[in-house]
Amino acid sequence: MVTNAISIDVEDYFQVSGFEKSVSRNDWDQYPSRVVQNTRRLLAILECHEVRATFFVLGWVAEKYPFLVKEICALGHEIGSHSYWHRLIYEMTPEEFRADLRRSIDILQDISGQKVSSFRAPSFSITDRSLWALDILAEEGILHDSSVFPTHHDRYGIPGASPEIHQVETSSTNLWEFPMSVAKWRGLSVPASGGGYFRLYPYSMTRRLISQINNTGRPLMFYLHPWEIDPQQPVVKGPSYLSRKRHRINLSKTENKLERLLADFSFAPMTDVLESQKENILESSQPKIESYSRTSKA
Repeated sequence: MVTNAISIDVEDYFQVSGFEKSVSRNDWDQYPSRVVQNTRRLLAILECHEVRATFFVLGWVAEKYPFLVKEICALGHEIGSHSYWHRLIYEMTPEEFRADLRRSIDILQDISGQKVSSFRAPSFSITDRSLWALDILAEEGILHDSSVFPTHHDRYGIPGASPEIHQVETSSTNLWEFPMSVAKWRGLSVPASGGGYFRLYPYSMTRRLISQINNTGRPLMFYLHPWEIDPQQPVVKGPSYLSRKRHRINLSKTENKLERLLADFSFAPMTDVLESQKENILESSQPKIESYSRTSKA
């Protein structure tokens, strides 16, 4: 059985990119937070299935609830950065991104006592418009990234990007990329990584897509947010109908689906899965090294 990577993007329901035009970051403290209780619920589910995961924690959340980061670490999970302010990278300058990244890494390392070597961009916002961010990640000591989504989407995606684990050539050193997973469904390449897709698809479709990926020997990259198991979360007023629909669809079904997923497939933290794959990749006759063209600076 192929061991897949499982990751949790630790952010609160009001911090999602789809709401940022309606929810000012200056007002985050005014919303009733549910990230602690929802993350603890995910921790309990993972513990029940004896599964360890990578938790990409938002720096703002870590700073406000440092005890939550310590609880995650105490249970043996990996800590990664999900930025500090959850800003889309292609809407930032390189200088802004570097400062935000450093702030998140410093906070997470101070709380956890662990080196933070993994990163996931908010809303997978490393796209053709922000490939310069890969150089900054490597320069700031990040070894493993999971931000590239080889698909079409109105907010993210690099269609045609490699769906396989690979190295990315940067200005300083090679960076390991564990892209979000896609698979074939009725002739189309569709996302199979989790999140909103996990909530939207029937579980039978998710299971089939993951099995297809694993049957090629490739591990899946699965992700979920704590708010996705919380159908009782407050309704945020202001966002468009589409944003609200995307956010709330099938929230009541996610937890049951997750229980089935953890029973049906094998999972581990991203770094563990990467380490198990690196040797074979590096020893192959043509190891996969991408050299994305950095044509945009902001």
